[in-house]
Amino acid sequence: MSIPSPLDHNTTFLASGGARGITAAAVIKLALTYSCKFILLGRTALTGDPPAWAEDEQDEATLKQLIFEQLQAQREASTPVKVQAVYRSLTTQRDIRATLNAIEQAGGKAEYLSVDVTDAIALKQTLQPCLERWGPITGMIHGAGNLADKRIEKKTEQDFERVYAPKVVGLDNLLQSVVPEQLRYLVLFSSVAGFYGNAGQTDYAIANEILNKTAHWMQPRYPNCHTVAINWGPWDSGMVSPALQRAFAERGIETIPLAVGTQMMMDELSPDHREAQVVIGSPLTMPAIKVSDALRTYHLRRKLQLAANPFLFDHVIAGQPVLPATCAIAWMVHACEQLYPGYQFVQLQQFKILKGIIFNEHLADEYQLDIVETGKQNGIALATKIWSRTPTGQPRYHFSAQIQLQSHSPDVPTDPTLAVTVSPEPEQGLYQQGALSLFHGPMFQGVNAVLDASPHRLIARCCVEPLSDRQQGQFPVYTINPYIADVQSHSLWIWTQRFCEQGCLPAGMRQYEQFRSIPFHQNFYVSCRIKSQTGTAVVADVITHDSYGNLYNRMLDAKGTKLPLNQLATQEKPSSTAQQSAPC
Repeated sequence: MSIPSPLDHNTTFLASGGARGITAAAVIKLALTYSCKFILLGRTALTGDPPAWAEDEQDEATLKQLIFEQLQAQREASTPVKVQAVYRSLTTQRDIRATLNAIEQAGGKAEYLSVDVTDAIALKQTLQPCLERWGPITGMIHGAGNLADKRIEKKTEQDFERVYAPKVVGLDNLLQSVVPEQLRYLVLFSSVAGFYGNAGQTDYAIANEILNKTAHWMQPRYPNCHTVAINWGPWDSGMVSPALQRAFAERGIETIPLAVGTQMMMDELSPDHREAQVVIGSPLTMPAIKVSDALRTYHLRRKLQLAANPFLFDHVIAGQPVLPATCAIAWMVHACEQLYPGYQFVQLQQFKILKGIIFNEHLADEYQLDIVETGKQNGIALATKIWSRTPTGQPRYHFSAQIQLQSHSPDVPTDPTLAVTVSPEPEQGLYQQGALSLFHGPMFQGVNAVLDASPHRLIARCCVEPLSDRQQGQFPVYTINPYIADVQSHSLWIWTQRFCEQGCLPAGMRQYEQFRSIPFHQNFYVSCRIKSQTGTAVVADVITHDSYGNLYNRMLDAKGTKLPLNQLATQEKPSSTAQQSAPC
């Protein structure tokens, strides 16, 4: 990847929304550091010097009183709406002048143009004389944007257009107004709302996610341009009122101090930072909904299809595609979280595999998930059960578990005894290489090395390659990643094969706790501690952690049923067009 020309006094930035707010703070920081030149764009027209009676007044209430008196003296309408309009115009123009002055004092140069970036013709006409004076645009900061926060069912087409157009249409018009090949820096002010989503901001999330995708599209096509979409969290600026600060604090959302945010933007423009998209800010977690004291019951139904779930072709036991137990866990957990916005899964207890789901001629027409509230003293406790009906109408139970939701994330525990210092080479023959290997196909082949194995424990290094949306089918990754969770259990299966010369299938577990998620394509470690065994069963704690001993999750008293190895042998594999994953 090419390194763009360094920032200096010859760099000319075109900055939409750059005369006010956080974009203004960013350009002032650039001027202080590099003495750049700036063409600032905004919709507000500068109408000359401010009136003498308003020039030095900063208090909002006093200034509005002065506006009221002036309107009355001029025999104009002095309604609250009119007063607010004049106040907004005066303060906006004041902010613009302050930004221009700050840039000049910092050693940069700036010019302000009043134009709507959503009007392509007006933008080109307004920019042209300025470009003749300033020369080519070599940097761009797109910070223009609007909000119209409402629940989706209350949004109008006009609401959507008001939010979408400045971000998306505005960016397209800006790129059409310059020569993209001359750009050396393109900074798109996106939002964590586009990355995480946020209640009431569907349109804002869509618009910002398009900025993110544009950055990914631009970067390989214009390698001489340093392109980055910064997904900002909320800033600690004038737009965040004390009431909003308290609301953010209740949701665990930290605001970004102005000085910290501008410096982080500068860091992203350094040659060492070349990611097309970065997230700077806390996740926008939903505030927990209020729940009634009454205990409720829910019944959810869904149809399952083999063709809709390509991953099943890599989870075949004795010739039959079988739903991984971890997919059932993910199904139950995600359904519970969807019912209670703002609450998240922290613990599962008494998970039982009653009768697994096999994708053959006995696959049911419909499966039902029952969710029963059992308590609300410490979060929300739920009893869940997946079942179907036999062809004769009899209930057939597949999986059950007790699930605990809470409104806050658990602390991440650390166990120094789990720290890993060795880095062995990947092992061959762990999967589909005879009786003493695992039956799993490429999508589930995540164990790449056994670091230690004894009669009492097994430690494995794992890494799972990403599965596409199509491969994940009806079981996409949310809070629980069922594909990585399945790989975690392979440590117990490997131990059983090596020390008992038997196969093993999951039967359930007493407790599962999740502290944080494991990304695809990242090494993690599984420490399997054997607690007891009989001729037909084995019980272990399966703890998943990083190399420092920081836990991701733990399965306590995970039980496996021992079976003769030939009972797990994969016979003729069902045909599949599923793509195979490359090894980590």
